[in-house]
Amino acid sequence: MFDSALTKTKLIFTDAAIRTRILFLIGALVVFRFLAAIPIPGVDHGRLEQFFQNNQFFGLLNVFSGGGYSKLSIVMLGVGPYITASIIMQLATFLIPQIKEMQTEEGEAGRTKFIMWSRLITIPIAILQGVAFLSLLETQGIIIGPLSSLAFAANVFLVAGGSILLMWIGELITEFGIGNGVSLIIFAGIVARLPSGISQALFAASAANIPAYLGFVAVAFIVLYLVVMASDAERSVPIAYARAVRGSALQNNAATYLPIRLLQTGVIPIIFALSLLLLPQMILGGLSAIGVKGLQAASLWYTAFSANLWAYGAVYFFLVILFTYFYTMIVFDPKRMADSLQKTGAFVPGVRPGKETEKYVTTVVNRVTFPGAVFLGFIAVIPFIIQGITGISAILVGGTALLIAVQVVIDLVRKVDAQVSLREY
Repeated sequence: MFDSALTKTKLIFTDAAIRTRILFLIGALVVFRFLAAIPIPGVDHGRLEQFFQNNQFFGLLNVFSGGGYSKLSIVMLGVGPYITASIIMQLATFLIPQIKEMQTEEGEAGRTKFIMWSRLITIPIAILQGVAFLSLLETQGIIIGPLSSLAFAANVFLVAGGSILLMWIGELITEFGIGNGVSLIIFAGIVARLPSGISQALFAASAANIPAYLGFVAVAFIVLYLVVMASDAERSVPIAYARAVRGSALQNNAATYLPIRLLQTGVIPIIFALSLLLLPQMILGGLSAIGVKGLQAASLWYTAFSANLWAYGAVYFFLVILFTYFYTMIVFDPKRMADSLQKTGAFVPGVRPGKETEKYVTTVVNRVTFPGAVFLGFIAVIPFIIQGITGISAILVGGTALLIAVQVVIDLVRKVDAQVSLREY
């Protein structure tokens, strides 16, 4: 096993094609971090730091922006607008039959059209998010103002253009590098925030809170272990074929398995929940900033609600579970799976093909989805629980960032291993 790993590692550095892909990935991430260090004009960094320390939710949102919000960089929106556009298109496949047919039945041309529409939708979403968030920050005094209409519009188009540029860099990584570009950009932002977060925690540490920090370290390792175990956990449904050809031999009752993963939807439900919780705050803040009357009471109520960690965390937990079930219905269609098995001559032992197989697969998926949904909800609200008990912000040990990091690393290792195996053959 060690010799095999050593051989594969040697091949990674000696094979020109793999080395080129890895170097392209590193170069693209360096460009991203360079852009993330360039702030937009007129930022009060003192108030900005205090704002993120006092707002747990925007701290979590900062994870998905790759750390761009914490510096108000030109790529502060990160790949969030593109993720939102992708979510909208996924929802459209569930609600609009024509789009579902385009993605599932038109082959590569349909998938290309689906991605193109996602890119086009990203542009207005990036502009709207830029207007709402910059308006909110201007009312908080973080952006030194009041800005003229021209200066405000320039900032909006600057951050929207930065988000679209990141979307393009992510797609280049996917095509010419290794792994999923969007996920790797988020991962790079998480890793880049670790040194500053750890140094700030050590600088603020005292003898009185050493037990709390030791507890944070213990919780972080426990969460990391649970995330690694959950990422690989799956329920294998046995599948049998009445007649199957293996090589030159004809085998009867050949068996295989249909894997149903515990975290079938990944972190998408958490992103759904974050987007939904953020939307009222962004809309109310933006409309209030441009002078729309009658919204002050609603804005104050939602601000007070978001400051209540337990109430906010409970709603967040419920939404994650709800969206886990909802998104599982989108990405895993038992009817299509049952029809596919029947067409290929496969069946679940002891279950009739067709409707009975569909019911059986639906039951299994629901049973697996429930613990996965509860786990995702628990992972999402860990920072709220820790801060509610200790009063200390715990973004660094937040399960959401660890979940993203672990899944991205596992996916990257699999992609590299696939490239190496291809060269070996």
